[in-house]
Amino acid sequence: MKQTHKHIQSIVSNTSNKQLQLIGEKIINNQRISFDDGVLLFEKASLPYVGALANFVREQKHGDKTYFNRNFHIEPTNICVFNCKFCSYSRLYAHKEEGWELSIDDMLNIVKKYDNQPVTEVHIVGGVHPKMNLYFFADLLNAIHAHRPDLHLKGFTPVELDYMFRKAKVSVEEGMKILKDAGLQSLPGGGAEIFHPEIRQQICEDKVDAEGWLHIHKVAHTLGMHSNATMLFGHIEKYGHRVDHMEKLRQLQDETGGFNTFIPLKFRNKDNDMSHVAETSIVEDMRLYAIARLYMDNFSHIKAYWPMLGRQNAQLSLSFGVNDLDGTIDDTTKIYSMAGSEEQTPSMRTEQLVTLIQQAKRQPVERDTLYNVIKDYSNIAYNETIAALSN
Repeated sequence: MKQTHKHIQSIVSNTSNKQLQLIGEKIINNQRISFDDGVLLFEKASLPYVGALANFVREQKHGDKTYFNRNFHIEPTNICVFNCKFCSYSRLYAHKEEGWELSIDDMLNIVKKYDNQPVTEVHIVGGVHPKMNLYFFADLLNAIHAHRPDLHLKGFTPVELDYMFRKAKVSVEEGMKILKDAGLQSLPGGGAEIFHPEIRQQICEDKVDAEGWLHIHKVAHTLGMHSNATMLFGHIEKYGHRVDHMEKLRQLQDETGGFNTFIPLKFRNKDNDMSHVAETSIVEDMRLYAIARLYMDNFSHIKAYWPMLGRQNAQLSLSFGVNDLDGTIDDTTKIYSMAGSEEQTPSMRTEQLVTLIQQAKRQPVERDTLYNVIKDYSNIAYNETIAALSN
């Protein structure tokens, strides 16, 4: 439902909680909400209340436009030196016979499968393998860029990068420049999990900490590279930990302006060391997306990763602040399917993704990695869109 100023003002005015009313007034007046406001929204606000506010903000920023891109993933390995409790994907290096590792030629052959197809981005992320070092990945980037220079190269979480740089005995600044010179153009948002040390120590104590994660993204931004940011929610964290995480990202965005989008990621409990932790309900998921949209006021975009949520829930998220559904993801992305995601073979043809967005009464817009518009389907009738894309 479209949220006009009059309608949203009525919703805010009629709420019985005066504190929530004040927060709503701030949002309507485009004022930043505080840490305490964020916690209060989690503790006291109903899904309809935060949903209406988030949809208002979303439509103020983007109208009905909902973005996607044509991308594919390369996962170099699932062998990893780290032991994150929530991870169903990696295999410890001591048990590397249970995993996979791809050569540069293997990965280049994946890229070549998309020759003459209108994909715009390759997303490279995987486990931390001790033999896949900084110079291995620089060679990979050079090879991909030489083969297909128009393809945007997005890759490597700070978890991977921190290990690469320490093993190569180079600074973050030096390491990032080596990768940028090899063709790396932007960073994904993974590895952030929850920044607060109280939680991080329990779920991923041996990998790069919050300060290191934020520093790597800051250096990328100073080099003119953009990046994404994520948060793993719905496990052992409390509301204050979520808001603390978002606050740290918001502060860095104030400083650099280098983040493209914020991507909340739902914890899934299949086949990992946290299988005893119950997953959050869809109601709590939508509250999280909505409050993220309200809190992350300096992030242009909020993205829902549709393979993790499932297609119907991804459609639902478009009414709770989300304006981006990621991409076609033309592969079988293993990171979430191994953890019990809703989509076990997470790829969609472009026409399917366009249809999904249109069914939610939103306007599909194909973008590149940096949100430059490639094709706007807003003024194309539903049947014409499907006919055009199917030809």
